[in-house]
Amino acid sequence: MAGLSAALAAQRLQLAAKAALAAGLAFAIAPLMPGAASHYAYYAPLGALVAMYHNVAGSVRQGAQALAGLAMGIGLAFILVSIAEPSPLTVALFMGIGVLLGGLPGIGSGSDWIPTAALLVLLVGGSNADDFSFGYLVQMGAGVAVGIAVNFLIFPPLHFDAAASSLNELRIALGRQLTDMGTAITEEWPPKHEDWSRRSDELASAASSVRHLVKEADASRRANPRRKLHPRDVDKDYRDLRELERVTFHIQDMTDVLSDVIWESDVPYEIPLQDSEPLAAAITATGELLASYSEADEQTQKQRFDAAKEAVEACMATAAGRESAEGTVPASESVLLSLHRILRAVRPQD
Repeated sequence: MAGLSAALAAQRLQLAAKAALAAGLAFAIAPLMPGAASHYAYYAPLGALVAMYHNVAGSVRQGAQALAGLAMGIGLAFILVSIAEPSPLTVALFMGIGVLLGGLPGIGSGSDWIPTAALLVLLVGGSNADDFSFGYLVQMGAGVAVGIAVNFLIFPPLHFDAAASSLNELRIALGRQLTDMGTAITEEWPPKHEDWSRRSDELASAASSVRHLVKEADASRRANPRRKLHPRDVDKDYRDLRELERVTFHIQDMTDVLSDVIWESDVPYEIPLQDSEPLAAAITATGELLASYSEADEQTQKQRFDAAKEAVEACMATAAGRESAEGTVPASESVLLSLHRILRAVRPQD
């Protein structure tokens, strides 16, 4: 998936550039903060980095969670100072409480900031804990605000291209898997090419990555002013994703069945010789159908769907007219069932 890798690399470069800009701006305005806060300017760039996320909604959420964690940590430190002198025992106790508080629902990425902020107030603030706490929270808040503003105003990211590319590349990968299996059936057994038999986990991982990218595309449009200029039907992406996940499941099952038939000698099922050619044709036609969705027009897709359906039905007719060897189960029937379900998942909408 070279195209997808390139898209992700471009997103990372954009995020790095915006993070650098936000950190610089935050450090520039840090000395303007009121009172003692101006003495802790180095926390403003940190706040900007904390809020820099690869979508606007994520920036707001992450920044708010970090500030909530900071406030809780600072409050925890003041409780400790008010009831006892800091000591190894009390610090250990309150750090443990901070970690426990990090498990509160909704705190998210702010969980790590609770014990961190408490410890910094105790160790860095020292006798000047009030000024340090004020400056720490104000500068972090200013940095978070700058980070969110930069992410919102400067090319707020929309991850639609990565999601679309990943869906297309998964279709192509699934189509290639089917055509490779179709070729293997007609080769002399055991086939010379067996890499297709080891792709089951790879296909599952690819489907999982696509789900992640579609969710990222969905999240990137929230609170994003560019979504009006670049409309996309993300709901359709989710529908396509669910279809491809079902297709992936059935192709994994077909891969396991054919691998067992070819390489395992103790399985109680086989592909009858008379099924080989029509089954290979059905598998190949379905693979070509899947691969066509990335480049063919709607009419061509409809033609390839009809061709795949006819090939599957022809193979079913062949299977219905032959008798099975005693003591074995025709594996072609399992494969045909999977092909039928794949076609049902990807059939064109009327």
